[in-house]
Amino acid sequence: MELQLSTPALLFSAITLMMLAFTNRFLATASLIRGLHKKYLENPDEKIIIGQIHNLKRRLSMIKYMQLCGVLSFLLCVICMYLIFIEAQQAANYVFIGSMFTLLVSLAISFVEIMVSNKALNLEIQDMEDLFQSRSAGLDFWFKKDKNVDEK
Repeated sequence: MELQLSTPALLFSAITLMMLAFTNRFLATASLIRGLHKKYLENPDEKIIIGQIHNLKRRLSMIKYMQLCGVLSFLLCVICMYLIFIEAQQAANYVFIGSMFTLLVSLAISFVEIMVSNKALNLEIQDMEDLFQSRSAGLDFWFKKDKNVDEK
């Protein structure tokens, strides 16, 4: 198969958009970490914070590897274009395959990171449900009808 100069160039826009999405994920995670730090300083005994810290560390690591693979894919695309330009077709084919593979790895890590992110949201939802149940149980004590009053 002979690659044309425009073939790896097609990946430029896809990789660039993907890198933008990964950067946005990084910024959102950094904001969450800063907010969690404030929350931890206010109440260090809260159990949910420990789970969230573990989750955010894992997500941060995954985002780092997603970005690394994305940058490597972009770099391999540029190298591939250079190899096509100097007519080193066989090497260009291998480098293009490498670029596609690193792009695939980056997307796979992104998929797993979405699952981890979903788990973090479920931790928050569970905490809210537990809080709601404990509060509603406390309110039941105040709003229970007295059986003796109903019988009269």
